Amino acid sequence: MAKLGKRTRAAREALVGKDNLSVEEAVALIKANATAKFDETVEIAMSLGVDTRHADQMVRGVVGLPNGTGKAMRVAVFARGPKAEEAQAAGADIVGAEDLMEAIQGGNIDFDRCIATPDMMPVVGRLGKILGPRNLMPNPKVGTVTMDVKAAVEAAKGGEVQFKAEKGGVVHAGVGKASFDEAKLVENVRAFISAVAKAKPSGAKGAYMKKINLTSTMGPGVTVDVDNAVTE
Repeated sequence: MAKLGKRTRAAREALVGKDNLSVEEAVALIKANATAKFDETVEIAMSLGVDTRHADQMVRGVVGLPNGTGKAMRVAVFARGPKAEEAQAAGADIVGAEDLMEAIQGGNIDFDRCIATPDMMPVVGRLGKILGPRNLMPNPKVGTVTMDVKAAVEAAKGGEVQFKAEKGGVVHAGVGKASFDEAKLVENVRAFISAVAKAKPSGAKGAYMKKINLTSTMGPGVTVDVDNAVTE
């Protein structure tokens, strides 16, 4: 086993025996132990009591974090004509149609969010095997297939986060930066948890939220008391 560095050992020791904390306590600990030389991302992972192999147990949604993510989002938009111009004016980083499809097929995926107008879906549909596994495929359920391109681009740039339960029923996302004020991180964390709670599928049985963990990019994780975290 590789020998742990001094910083890593100290961070782990600081969290020993500290489990099932309130959101406020967990955020304070994560911030105190985010000592890397860059601004670490604060990440949340939620273990849900769902089986994603069944359609009626899939968890998927989107939430606008009240204080943003702290990350500069690169947005690609599939659109033509006036809608392409609307996307560019709203701040989209990449706008195109067949040319954008060909660039993606060639391995050029330099964006974090993909939006498309409905008429472009026959083109975008050819990219399912490329964009799908990366959770980048436009989907009307999360507002990325829309005629309101301006609103979609602005939402993505403003801190909107998509989430989707992966194999094993785990949902994870970045909810801010370690440099954020504690109160702002707490607000973001609670907003994300609330959105996942509201996305409970009809087929979910038994306990829905089983475990919540917070961590930073380079730091150890702490568990959050589920009953404390879910306020609705």
